[in-house]
Amino acid sequence: MPVRVLTGTLSAVEDSERATRISAVKQKVAVAALETGRDPACVSILPVTKGFAAEVLRDVAAAGFREVGENRVAEAVTKRDVLDELALSCHMIGHLQRNKAVVAVQIFDRIDSVDSLRLARRLDAVAAEVDRTDLAVLVQVNASGESSKGGFPVSEAVEGVARICVLTRLNVQGLMTMAPIDADERTLHGIFGRTRRCLEECRRQISRFEGTVLSMGMSGDFEIAIAEGATQVRLGTALLGERERWT
Repeated sequence: MPVRVLTGTLSAVEDSERATRISAVKQKVAVAALETGRDPACVSILPVTKGFAAEVLRDVAAAGFREVGENRVAEAVTKRDVLDELALSCHMIGHLQRNKAVVAVQIFDRIDSVDSLRLARRLDAVAAEVDRTDLAVLVQVNASGESSKGGFPVSEAVEGVARICVLTRLNVQGLMTMAPIDADERTLHGIFGRTRRCLEECRRQISRFEGTVLSMGMSGDFEIAIAEGATQVRLGTALLGERERWT
């Protein structure tokens, strides 16, 4: 499949609007943390740059971010030069097919969407082949129970994480989850709360589980995710504005 490239230039007005938006969202994240008695420094923002032109990465770096999230391997490849130039760490946040593991292991700094033991074993094997140690990963938990979402059901997550932690080339830093876009507040609290408790149980039972990262919450629900213990929220349009079109 040919690689699609994002095109377009950014005007000074767009740059200014994006800077204002970023500042406002940083403040919202800080307020959400303080309202639940948490230190805002304990909650990080992962800018989701999927669908944006590579030049947007410059705005992200200028705002002080050192990490970004992409959900397509091919798109991340097209941005690699700019990512390297800006010294930005790139996380894979979308579903990763096993046949793309070789490229993913070599270009991503962390795989945030390890949704099965089979994928974890594939990543571990590829990391060994390319002599990469301590490949950082997050394990995806399907706390909503949706059949359309990947990840370990809550009832199987601790066992799944334990098996992944045995793999010597992977460094399991924590968990991630996604909630339905149209979920009400009560449902969101339930999904995020279950994931937090799952993280706590993994910490209690699994000695090799680092468990410092709880990645949950996106543009429409990040404040609730923070209230339920998220240490990282993944923000795209709320932080950066509307996405560019693919050409």
